[in-house]
Amino acid sequence: MRKRAIAFALTVAGLTSGASAASIPAALPDADPAIWVINDHDTTIYLFGTFHALDGRSAWFNDEIRTAFAASDELVLETVIPERIAFAAKASDGSDPASFLAATRMAMVAGRARGMQAGNGADHVLRHAAEYWGKPVGGLESFTAQLGMFDRLPAQPLRAAPAMNPAQVRATMNDLSLVMGEMQSAWNRGDWRLFTTMLTDMRINSPQSYNVMFAQRNAHWANWIAQRLQRPGTVFVAVGTGHLVGRDSVQAKLALRGVRSARIN
Repeated sequence: MRKRAIAFALTVAGLTSGASAASIPAALPDADPAIWVINDHDTTIYLFGTFHALDGRSAWFNDEIRTAFAASDELVLETVIPERIAFAAKASDGSDPASFLAATRMAMVAGRARGMQAGNGADHVLRHAAEYWGKPVGGLESFTAQLGMFDRLPAQPLRAAPAMNPAQVRATMNDLSLVMGEMQSAWNRGDWRLFTTMLTDMRINSPQSYNVMFAQRNAHWANWIAQRLQRPGTVFVAVGTGHLVGRDSVQAKLALRGVRSARIN
């Protein structure tokens, strides 16, 4: 369970309810999360890797990211999540479709222990900034489609979970908290190696889930970007960092279509 929860920490992106954006004081340490650009003669598309729950202790919405955002005509997220949502999950037919959400909740709880909140998350800050400045906000997939992703995940047979004593529970949550902290630090540096390692582990140990959650969606999003290049304008696309690293990244899928991308920071 601990290993799976750590892997699913990658997908905290897009699974949290909406929250208000947090202000970022200028005195905070500078951060440089990764951003790429894709363009042709009349279209520019920025591709930014977000982290969906942050502790608000770094200044990332500046430099190249703020310049690219300010130059963009519209913001496109993974999906536009309703401000108030409620998740409901149930088991049926001897399977456990709620296991993914349970693992994700563990990662979220561990992140909150470090002060990481969805209201500080990059995608939420960008969404509220776009709304404040009057930029249109859209999604690469509908919220309904994103929820439907869970139905395509392979069901896990129900089995009795091994009981953990309080010390084991604390140790598990501490491990998750450390991983979430390491991921946030890597994101702040624009270092995608940890994300790549975790994605590779998921691809090897849970290939079906990896395919549904990352490979298939990345291919769909790359197709959207390739088609958007046929229309002029400047677009800021923001998706979870896990979708922009590894052999099945959005950039890799774009390369298969002959579309080049370049990191700009």
